[in-house]
Amino acid sequence: MNNDCVFCKIARKEIAASEEFRDEDVVAFHDLNPQAPAHLLVIPTLHASHLSDFVAQGRPQVAVELLAVASELGARFGEGKGYRIVANEGASAGQTVFHLHFHVLAGRRFAWPPG
Repeated sequence: MNNDCVFCKIARKEIAASEEFRDEDVVAFHDLNPQAPAHLLVIPTLHASHLSDFVAQGRPQVAVELLAVASELGARFGEGKGYRIVANEGASAGQTVFHLHFHVLAGRRFAWPPG
């Protein structure tokens, strides 16, 4: 874990979050600055900057679980109307917190291409 990382602090419960899911490897919570009626963040409990970090660590199942949780939440909050899962990798892609996370957005129509 990273002592200064806001998502690590949420994973350690040092910062409160409106959680929808938690297990040993994954935490999902509502975004404080929602970009859709439903906007959740899905994070690993251990600090990782990149999705590929889990493969390098010999723990690819964590990457699979992150996507599985994101998909379950998208289906629930999308109410059968669809949802979007986004991961921004790097500053030029819009990443502002450098702890791997997926955005799950639902509850409105989304344009393509995004951004």
